Amino acid sequence: MKLATFDAGNGPRLGAVTPGCMVDLAATGDPRLASMQALIEAGEAGLEAARAAERAAAAMAPDSARLLAPLPCPAQIRDASTFPRHIANAPNGMQRLLAELAGEPDPGQAEGEVAEIYRKQPIFYITNRFSVAGPEDEVLWPRYSRYMDYELEVAAVIGKGGKNIARENAFDHVFGYTIFNDFSARDAQIREMAGWLGPAKGKSFDAGNAFGPVIVTRDEIPDPRSLKTVARINGRVVTDTTMAPMLHGFDDMIAFISQDETLHPGEIIGSGTVNDGCGLERFEFLKDGDVIELEVGGIGVLRNRVRVQG
Repeated sequence: MKLATFDAGNGPRLGAVTPGCMVDLAATGDPRLASMQALIEAGEAGLEAARAAERAAAAMAPDSARLLAPLPCPAQIRDASTFPRHIANAPNGMQRLLAELAGEPDPGQAEGEVAEIYRKQPIFYITNRFSVAGPEDEVLWPRYSRYMDYELEVAAVIGKGGKNIARENAFDHVFGYTIFNDFSARDAQIREMAGWLGPAKGKSFDAGNAFGPVIVTRDEIPDPRSLKTVARINGRVVTDTTMAPMLHGFDDMIAFISQDETLHPGEIIGSGTVNDGCGLERFEFLKDGDVIELEVGGIGVLRNRVRVQG
């Protein structure tokens, strides 16, 4: 199923997206279909109810429903870094940015290496679960930053909670997948991470985590590594790759994160930026009014516009 949170004038509702229409699952009155979080917590029984409602409920025209972030307030957001070329080349972009901020000559593009720790284990951070945007939302850039960037990612949504989850059972705990744009204030990020903590304000600002347009249930995406990923800025393709190069899959991440730590339904785990999946790697940043479209095969297109605040 392709599941959405939408607003047709009466507040957020849970819906199912079918070709050319939206089905209002919440209209059944079933408490398991009251919201995306309620559906996730209801487990397989909730999905069975959603499938039955999708077949029986009346559909509405998609243009009468505005899509919101599919999970407007996730239980948690963790974001990993698992793609080798991004891991190797992003630090070079940071060095170039440091030089620019200091008024020094550009050291130029250089190939980096993957630090061994990234191969040994998943590396991730936790970000602000309240700072969420949805498709078509405008992202007002924080006033403390001048270097705006996008990051193209796929995110797994946890369905069944658990602790010390074995890798071979990890996908049983995935509810589905969505697109994630991890907007990044690069100048703030580079300053704060010199303190060996973070990122914080480089990532955490209102609407800094964009998700959507839908959550696709895991049965429709048996192998996330096979997904094709594309990013466009103002219609120009700037990223065109796949999820195949991940150093650690979502199963590795779930097994690692859940070591003596309970995962809960509705948590989101980002894949990390795909190879060449951000402007930092090309040293090309966003400008006021730019429209960023992230497209992932089988999920759809997540579109947002960035605006500089006056």
